[in-house]
Amino acid sequence: MLTKFFDLETRGTTAGREARSGLVTFLTMGYILVVNPQILAAAGMPAQDVLTATAVASAVACLIMGLWANLPFALAPGMGLNAYFAFTVVGTLGIPWQQALAAVFVEGLLFLGLSLSGARSAMVDAVPMALKQAIMAGIGLFLAIIGLRNAGWVADHPATLVTLGNLHEPSLWLSSLGLLLLAALLSRRIPAAMLTTILVISIGAWGFGLAAKPDRLLTWPELPKETFLALDFSQIFSFTMLTVIAAFFFVDLLDTAGTLIGVGQTTGLVDSDGRLPHSDQAFAADAIGTSTGALLGTSTVTTYIESAAGVQEGGRTGLTAVVVALLFLLSLFFAPIFMAIPPFATAPVLIVIGAMMMHGAASIPWDRPEEAVPAFLTMVTMPFTYSIANGIALGIISWVAIRLMTGRARDISPIIGVLAVMLLAWYGLTH
Repeated sequence: MLTKFFDLETRGTTAGREARSGLVTFLTMGYILVVNPQILAAAGMPAQDVLTATAVASAVACLIMGLWANLPFALAPGMGLNAYFAFTVVGTLGIPWQQALAAVFVEGLLFLGLSLSGARSAMVDAVPMALKQAIMAGIGLFLAIIGLRNAGWVADHPATLVTLGNLHEPSLWLSSLGLLLLAALLSRRIPAAMLTTILVISIGAWGFGLAAKPDRLLTWPELPKETFLALDFSQIFSFTMLTVIAAFFFVDLLDTAGTLIGVGQTTGLVDSDGRLPHSDQAFAADAIGTSTGALLGTSTVTTYIESAAGVQEGGRTGLTAVVVALLFLLSLFFAPIFMAIPPFATAPVLIVIGAMMMHGAASIPWDRPEEAVPAFLTMVTMPFTYSIANGIALGIISWVAIRLMTGRARDISPIIGVLAVMLLAWYGLTH
């Protein structure tokens, strides 16, 4: 039944491989169950409510992605978007979190309408091929810097922004050994290489006292009490709220589009024109997850770049996403175990995937400045600004600007031209 429903044979995969891929994906993104409640608690939201909302909204979005779109992408409340929600919308603008949830809900409905109409897919298809290839490589660099930070090799610095981490940290060397182990296992084509590496590092961390062991195996989940249906629409049409909705809208659009383009190319499902099958349904999963999350009590749901971990492990169908959904629900009961896996245990997976995604840069026409410069800006802006959205925006704007300056306006499609203007206006208003 699974083989027929998810078309496993046609995509060259098995139910076991998909299940393993789903577990790897979940382990690399499971940190959101800890981080999201911590961030939104700064906005005055009860952390336990946010934890439940995070798990349930993620599960709903992943189920839709798996059962309807049949794609191996996982979704959860987005990092960056949750910080914008807590520290800018609530903290700086002084908007109550109930009204901020209403903005997230409306943004999800707008996305759903655009997704079902095919408008979001049309925007993705209009992105020039060189930028699509750059997005893939840029996401690889982004994953790598996240992994290097989690491992401890990269640290912040007040003068140079980044610097070498503390080499006396035992966790850094344990994670580094895991990186070498993972590369060796992959080169020998050992099944479950990524999952094995994560488990080996985690067990080592617990054994050497580098990370806290699970204090218990089970916990009983609690339903949201204060955040469920707490949305306040009283100010939804004010100018401030409209700019907030616009900010959520553009960041979610670009983050999800970038992940689908970049990670999608590694699945082998993208055609020669860079089109991903069932992208409308994939965008709809993102939109429904966002509105569902707002009703439960969490910020915008988006497609995770950590999905690349499961894809690299062999995930090719929606069964991978379904497994992630089930694990999010199970995490409400087994949260102590999942939460005991330290970030440096998953760091090698992110670094290796980043390396593998760099092959997208090989197809960029580097001898043509009108293609190379926007592609390069797309790639480097993602890790340097810690945002997929910023990378895509700068790439599109520069691509259009260079063509206008060189008398090649006819090369600019109406969709990409309008998108560039909208992005310029958005950045001008919100930054």
